[in-house]
Amino acid sequence: MIKLSSISTEAPKHLEKKDLKDETAQLVERLGELQNIMYAEGKYSMLIILQGMDGSGKDGAVRNVFHKCTIAGLDLVSYKKPTEEEFAHDFLWRVHKWVPQKGMTTIFNRSHYEDILVQRVHGWINMDRVEKRMAAINAFEDLIQFDNNTLIFKFYMHISFEEQGIQLQQRMDDPTKFWKHNDADWEERKLWDKYMDAYEFAINKSTVPWHICPVDNRWYRDYFMAKIIVNALEKLEMKLPLLEKK
Repeated sequence: MIKLSSISTEAPKHLEKKDLKDETAQLVERLGELQNIMYAEGKYSMLIILQGMDGSGKDGAVRNVFHKCTIAGLDLVSYKKPTEEEFAHDFLWRVHKWVPQKGMTTIFNRSHYEDILVQRVHGWINMDRVEKRMAAINAFEDLIQFDNNTLIFKFYMHISFEEQGIQLQQRMDDPTKFWKHNDADWEERKLWDKYMDAYEFAINKSTVPWHICPVDNRWYRDYFMAKIIVNALEKLEMKLPLLEKK
């Protein structure tokens, strides 16, 4: 049973930014190479799910970890409040259409988990519906793994309450970040404990495991994510297609 309060939001004490700078750069470069091979080979696909509280660095992770990837083989989907059309369908309808086809990598900046997080915290759905949606999520993720060779990497962006306050305040103080500021983020912050309960439920009930990614030190976040993804892709022994002779 994962308890988020027992897991550090910071980099291991024995590590410093300078210790991992070169290795992180190499991992990001290798991730780009492997994603390019995946795109060319067309046997596997990859779904990256980023979930976390406001200010937990999801945008920065996308920018820093995936910037060496082949753009043609990469889709980024950001989930916000459902449209009227999306509300008129089941909650997974808007998600399933973005599942990556073979060769492609899709990054979900927030995801289908919003429908058992935000809606649960605000009391828009009851626990019976939360549990049924969780079962549907597990079935959905299991399906795309075995039926489409999709590798799923789920990262919970683990930020401390204190660091989140700093990040939200920076959006008000730094002119280059004004565009990120939203008064609603401060209101959601008041519900921190309820969100932690909701996240722990989702994490512990998932059949596809989550990676709890410490993000208070953004340099460690980048290393953590890149290393996990690269290590998994290396095991696939993917190869670039050979030239077909006529």
